[in-house]
Amino acid sequence: MAAKRPVVALIALSVGILVYVTGEGLPIGLSLSMAADLEVSAARVGLLVTAYGAVVVVATIPLTVLTRSVPRRPLLASLLGGFVATTVVTALADDFLVVLVARMVGAATQALFWAVVVPAAAGLFRPEWKGRAVAVVFAGSTVGLAAALPAATWLGQLAGWRAAFLALSTIGLVAGVTIAAVMPSSRADEGHAAHGATPDRRRFRLLVVVATLGTTGALIAYTYIATFVTGVSGLAEDAMDVVLLVRGLASLAGIAIVAAVADRWPRPLLSGILTVQAAALVGLSAWGSAAVLAVVLFAVAGLAFAALTAAMGGRVLEVAPGRSDVAAAGVSTAVNVGITAGALVGGLLLDGPGVRSTALVGGLVTVVALALAVAEQRAAAPGPRTDRPGPGPAEQDDRRKAVLTA
Repeated sequence: MAAKRPVVALIALSVGILVYVTGEGLPIGLSLSMAADLEVSAARVGLLVTAYGAVVVVATIPLTVLTRSVPRRPLLASLLGGFVATTVVTALADDFLVVLVARMVGAATQALFWAVVVPAAAGLFRPEWKGRAVAVVFAGSTVGLAAALPAATWLGQLAGWRAAFLALSTIGLVAGVTIAAVMPSSRADEGHAAHGATPDRRRFRLLVVVATLGTTGALIAYTYIATFVTGVSGLAEDAMDVVLLVRGLASLAGIAIVAAVADRWPRPLLSGILTVQAAALVGLSAWGSAAVLAVVLFAVAGLAFAALTAAMGGRVLEVAPGRSDVAAAGVSTAVNVGITAGALVGGLLLDGPGVRSTALVGGLVTVVALALAVAEQRAAAPGPRTDRPGPGPAEQDDRRKAVLTA
């Protein structure tokens, strides 16, 4: 059983990501029933999502710095406990303000969970397995968006929105208890994943910008996918379920690809992913009127974006100039900024040149991210052969001190 504990812990961490992703977006599909029950407008229910996202952006880095000395096992378990508590309050409250406050507190737990989960997952296994460990964790996000969120929305429509939130809190409780039971009790600054393997402040800053622009490019097009496939590709509105299912399956394939190759070719992987995303989005702009091809290209773009987030987690663990959890917090914030910026730019394009331009502009923004990813790759010193051992702890400490004093 002891040999299986890291695997069980990794799955629990992935489930934790799943419940957070599902909980963040759940009010979108249940907005009408929530609005009627809480006696507010649908627009005010939308505030439950926008305020949630704003808290994640603002709180991630400060909370990560404040808790950097807390051991990962009690911290992660407590964060999921906070998610369970705030989700239960959301499900039971009759006052909109109480729901809003509960959601914002829950968002703060998500902000910190996402920052510490990447190094925590990588630290469960040997250094040469960190890429696939991070990919498995991020699979929770993909499964959450592709399956758990639609399932929770269906449950809410069938049994009431409160039932959906209570069911989600139950899953979060199981994940939290599992983490408390099987995660190692090491200190937060222990293990190979606590700091960057080859710390480099300049490369890390480039990666933060790459994460922001890559996410922005993807979300410019994805935010208005329904408008695109109905208005440009000529598909019926009820075909969206199929479009999103195909994209979700492709996203899982993207995670699988990263898990297979991230530890062998970490540097060219990121630029390859961005190349695929740029090509898919530009292709959508050119050939989006062909329905089948549009669905395929949206799926390829989904594959690339899922792979991008997973690959970025592994890259952060390599170049983090200080603590890897603080570095992961920076990239998590960058991704959330990209999500917000992508939706904003996409909306402006929708009201201006039209929905077809969202794919083109998203592709062009991704090209800029690609250029920066190539620059970051070229800035890296030639890495050791994969069949040779990496630097020892003393050598890693010397590298970190050199970077931090630069």
